[in-house]
Order: sequence, then structure tokens, then C-alpha cells
Amino acid sequence: MASPQVANANDILVIEDDPRVARLVQRALVEDGYRVELAYDGHEGEAKANQLAPEVIVLDVMLPGQDGIAVCRHLRDRGVRTPVLMLTARDAIPDRVRGLDAGADDYLTKPFALDELLARIRALLRRPGSLEGGAEVLQVGDLKLNLDSHEATRADQPIELTTKEYRLLAYLMRHAGRILTRGQIVDQVWGYDTSVKSNIVEIYICYLRDKIDRGFPRPLIRTVRGAGYMLKS
Repeated sequence: MASPQVANANDILVIEDDPRVARLVQRALVEDGYRVELAYDGHEGEAKANQLAPEVIVLDVMLPGQDGIAVCRHLRDRGVRTPVLMLTARDAIPDRVRGLDAGADDYLTKPFALDELLARIRALLRRPGSLEGGAEVLQVGDLKLNLDSHEATRADQPIELTTKEYRLLAYLMRHAGRILTRGQIVDQVWGYDTSVKSNIVEIYICYLRDKIDRGFPRPLIRTVRGAGYMLKS
């Protein structure tokens, strides 16, 4: 059995004007144990940030009303120290610098994988003064995954993982014992990147099986015919 993940009891404010992206992020956060409030424009987002005092703010740069840079700057000017993770479609260094100079703590470029978003939020919550602390380690049977260092071992044997393999394994381990559909995996690991190949999940499941299960008497990754995949000890 996997060690159960403790619900995070943290409130997250997501300020994002694209309803589809906002719903995807909300669903991922709720499944990970967070309480989530949504705002769809800059003025609404700034008001909710002041009213709700969330633990983390996920803030899109391009917003109607006022942009995310202005929202972040106004909050900092008022003394609000809530960690801000900024979402941006702009990958140019000057745009990143503007966000960080406005007071953002981290940034994530669109399109992003939901699993990376979750990891960055956990990192912000682990900073001094947050409610969480210490490295988070997932374990299913003799398989362990350190979410801080990205180090994986099975039976104490190190396993080298690429970034996408790590994200896929982390998602499977967080939901060990549950059947995960291909669509759920794509949403969580690849986000809403439209360039994802139709068979990408099958390809990466094969990669993981070669690294996680090959040479061990009991396979952990299981295919549930017609349904999806499951990690189970």
C-alpha cells in the first residue's frame, strides 16, 4: 500500500482569465488536497487576495482589468507577503524580470504541466514561515521518490529519471491504488500542450516500466484494460 498523502488544508487563489486553464488548475489542486478560489480578472483577483488571505496566489500575467504585474505590485505595496507563482505565455527574460521585480516569487511559462505547477506550489509552501516543512517522500512498496531532489530508488537501487518520467511517476505514486485514465495523465503531466502525441502516455509508461519494474519479481505499474494505468504494490 502507498503511504497516504496528507490533505494540505491550504487555501490557493488562482487568478486566471482563461476558464479552461482555470478549471484544469482548480481540479488538479483540489485533487491534491487544497481549497481553491478562482478569480477571472485583475481587479477581482486583487480584491479576493486581500479578503481571503490565501497561502499561495497563482497569478496569470495577461488579465483583463489590470494585468498580473500590477496586481502583484499593488499587493506588495500593501504589505501582502503571500507567495505568488506567476503564469506567463511570455518566455522572454525581460518579461520574467518584470514579474520578479514586481514581487513574484516564482514563474511558470505556458503551456505547463500541472504536475510541475503542484511541485512549485509545494516548494513555495515549504519556505520559512509556511505551514509545511521537510522533504516530501512518496513510497509505494519498496519504491521511493523524493519530491525535493527528484531522486528515485527501488529496493535502495537508484533510478535515473528524465523530467517527464519523474512527473509521471510522481502522479502515479500520489494516486497509488487508483486507476488513472490516459486523459487524466495527459492533463496532469503534459498540461494543455496541444503538441502532445496521441500515444505519448503509452510510450512513457513503457519507459517507466523498463526502469521501475524490469528485474524485479513484482511489477508495480499495471495496465487496466480499457480503463487506464495503476501503480500498486
